[in-house]
Amino acid sequence: MKAKTKNISIVLYKPKYAGNIGAAARAAKNMGIGRIVVIGPYDYDLEEIKQRATHMAADVVEKIQFVEPTPDALSQFSYIVGTTARLGKFRGPFLTPRQAAEAIVNLSQKNKVALLFGPEDTGLANEQLRLCHAVVTIPTAKEFTSLNLGQAVMIMCYEIFVASLPDVPAGEVAPRLALSSELEGMYEHIRQMLLDIGFLNPDNPEHWMLYIRRFFSRSGLLSREVKIIRGICRQLQWYAKHKKT
Repeated sequence: MKAKTKNISIVLYKPKYAGNIGAAARAAKNMGIGRIVVIGPYDYDLEEIKQRATHMAADVVEKIQFVEPTPDALSQFSYIVGTTARLGKFRGPFLTPRQAAEAIVNLSQKNKVALLFGPEDTGLANEQLRLCHAVVTIPTAKEFTSLNLGQAVMIMCYEIFVASLPDVPAGEVAPRLALSSELEGMYEHIRQMLLDIGFLNPDNPEHWMLYIRRFFSRSGLLSREVKIIRGICRQLQWYAKHKKT
């Protein structure tokens, strides 16, 4: 099964250097991926981007989409894969690039997929990782764990390319998943419902919500399933309200 690369986007969250955007565009083009989304300011040096991308990736550079860093910047995607070098029990569970690529090839058949990369100096924060359905860490030698942005993009795109080669057996095509915007609406509904019934600590509701997010991310929810869960939340809220009265 070949990846539908038209459904795969490289998403760069607040990159610091224009040259790294160009390097990412070149890496993506090498592996057949042509869509770059930059979440951040619009004042990057376009000439520097073009120089690092080279003329071979000029068409990718011309189509780069620049968007504001708003909460709904990723709302168009159904499957978001975050990348991080920092390990911690609240940041996983982690996949290798190869494991993630196998899932992406399948999911890209019917879903818009984002490969999300953070700023060069800090990487993705927990605020961005909580929006991800999967988190990837790229194994490196312990003596030198840091990769530059272009290298990280190349590794992820290469694994997707390899996973699409003809000798890789095709599995059952994954169904269309719920959009990120639908999931975020569901998580906010669950959060409010759990606060209403006293399950969450109002001083730190995000602690348990992180585990709930991880649980549902493993399930791969469909749009209709999100609607069912929100319907259950509404009924529980109604019951809790009328039981009190």
